[in-house]
Amino acid sequence: MSLKIAALTALLVFAVDRMTKYLVVEWLDLAARLRVAVWDPYFNLTMAWNEGINFGWFGGEQEWLRYVLIAIAIIICTVLVWWSRNKSSFGIGVSVGLIVGGALGNVVDRFIYGAVADFINISCCNITNPFAFNVADIAIFLGAVWLILFADRAANE
Repeated sequence: MSLKIAALTALLVFAVDRMTKYLVVEWLDLAARLRVAVWDPYFNLTMAWNEGINFGWFGGEQEWLRYVLIAIAIIICTVLVWWSRNKSSFGIGVSVGLIVGGALGNVVDRFIYGAVADFINISCCNITNPFAFNVADIAIFLGAVWLILFADRAANE
């Protein structure tokens, strides 16, 4: 059951991620506009091309790094799916699906754009957040947290 839930969750996350990236980057042309104030200063669309990992760490102009990051994402997805194949936990299925769907969404970005398209910028309380993220990043984060919460239960299966 866990793999079916993971597959459905991954498909949903991947579809929503791709749809939002198409609408924001292509249709709204955020790549050219760079910033769209939605609910300033709390929520804005701010174009950021992430060539590295979280917060742009290890980013740069090295073409080989893009393919290393793609390979790492695919390896992590494969290991997670393999690990969860005999689990029956709904929580494990959802968490693996969130991570896999988000990771594959960002992998597609690296193939299409050469970097991950980040555009959601949230600031609050007179603190300006310089970072942007996307739907895939949210899914990966939530999946990792949920996986940690359900890992103990999965170990007992």
